[in-house]
Amino acid sequence: MPSENASQHGGYHAPIIGYHRAPLTQKFGAPRQPNLVALTSTIEMLAPYDDPAAFIGMETFSHIWISWHFHHNYIDKNNNLNQTDSSFRPQVRPPRLGGNQKVGVFASRSMYRPSALGLSVVKLERIDVVEGRVLLVISGADMIDATPITDIKPYVAYSDAIMHAVSGFAPSAPIVLEVTMTDSAHEQFMGLVNKENLADNVTEVKLDTVAAHIYQIQNQLLITDMDVIKALIAQDPRPAYRRDDTKKVFVMRYKSVDVSFGLMESKHLQITDVVEVSV
Repeated sequence: MPSENASQHGGYHAPIIGYHRAPLTQKFGAPRQPNLVALTSTIEMLAPYDDPAAFIGMETFSHIWISWHFHHNYIDKNNNLNQTDSSFRPQVRPPRLGGNQKVGVFASRSMYRPSALGLSVVKLERIDVVEGRVLLVISGADMIDATPITDIKPYVAYSDAIMHAVSGFAPSAPIVLEVTMTDSAHEQFMGLVNKENLADNVTEVKLDTVAAHIYQIQNQLLITDMDVIKALIAQDPRPAYRRDDTKKVFVMRYKSVDVSFGLMESKHLQITDVVEVSV
């Protein structure tokens, strides 16, 4: 029950207990729901919430609930604050309905909600304790990099899974598109993977540090990332009104690369370029 003072001010303060560290730094390309793509990421806990004692027993659960904040709601592509009106929006246009039909915001999982809070179930891969600090390695998150985490709870199957639930306008998982890659894009990708491996061989990195763990998740391009990139694009992050546009090229930033792709005449998506992000 919120305190009387909190209710008078229309809310209460939720502490940030950690940050999500992930390969995706922009909203475009992020899965629209959790567990659609087995994307590995890490939750870096902050002091004093990073105490290993606070996680004793969590290793017996396969999945956890994450409460988090939509921190990029009003950030533009240049990472600047967008002064767009942030007042309450009673209706939204879910991508699942083609981006045209409106529903009530509380009948959706839109990011533009009064609290700007998200809730996701993710798979707990493991709990790492590095230099006395806790890092939760998870998969299936629909959060981007630097997402503030406000709470973590275990997922309990007997009460949290409702077998005969009705899911309104989203009764089943979205259709997954076929994704191919041009030979030139494949060569670009492999060149960047080999470049990363060469850098690892000539640079001394303390792999037992928190920074090294996070670097591997956020930046280090691995050959296994090719499958992850294809899986993300297969979810079709394009806006609904562009679904039939074969001329538009889209760019998804993943780790240290920009991945360009577009719709082919055969109605599948094709990756055409993989270019290292210039810093």
